[in-house]
Amino acid sequence: MPASRLIILGVAVAAAGGAGYVAKNMVVAPAPQVILDAPKEPAIALQDVLVLTGDVAMGSQLGTNISWEQWPSSGVNANFITRAAEPDAVQKLKGSVARMAMYTGEPLRRSKLVGEGQSFMSSILPSGMRAVATAISAESSAGGFILPNDFVDVIMTKRADAAAGGTGFNTETILKNIRVLAIDQTIQEDEEGKKTRVGQTATLELTPQQAEIITVAQQMADRLTLALRPITDSNEKNLGEADYLVNGNGRRGTVRLIKSGEVSEVGARK
Repeated sequence: MPASRLIILGVAVAAAGGAGYVAKNMVVAPAPQVILDAPKEPAIALQDVLVLTGDVAMGSQLGTNISWEQWPSSGVNANFITRAAEPDAVQKLKGSVARMAMYTGEPLRRSKLVGEGQSFMSSILPSGMRAVATAISAESSAGGFILPNDFVDVIMTKRADAAAGGTGFNTETILKNIRVLAIDQTIQEDEEGKKTRVGQTATLELTPQQAEIITVAQQMADRLTLALRPITDSNEKNLGEADYLVNGNGRRGTVRLIKSGEVSEVGARK
């Protein structure tokens, strides 16, 4: 074979080898870079907090509706009950009674529980207020549709004084926009508020003077009727009341005395 052909063949072989080497290097993936000092995600400090695992109605025991749940420490305040502070809280509080409705997922607070040694009614009664019961029936309580936490007017009906020439009945609204605390011993609506039950006693939330007014009215009236008000009226205050029943001419009502079968009335001065 002539020398010129050998030279051409050698150049071709060398060129083919070089092209193959270049192609091989192009398809090989580059080695991954190892970052030795990668920044770490910041850790979130957590605490175990006592949380409601089920809805608890007002007046009901907590029972099994509480358990520990992890919360970010930054979101825990002094009113929460933590495992670090009270590790046996689940056992200690399962028999506690709710003084207001509580719902799944909210942290338990002692302010929403009836205090140790307290009765339920006294714990839900606002400071300065009084709880007074009055007899009711279907006819005198909106057909039984008045429920705890509704607001009512109290209407007094009494027979006219025949000795003074009166006839028929006199009717007057003596208290307005009064909150109903309980019907009989029920302090909350029945399930979904759909069931009604005609009670015999309504317990009302009253100021001390209102308590005196209704006490006098119960003695004077032939009937006391509760008139249901719309929920939109619940924030209305100072709507007037029959304070003349206990505040009249410098006197606070009258006291009826019965002695030896004789009845007499004297004024109770301020």
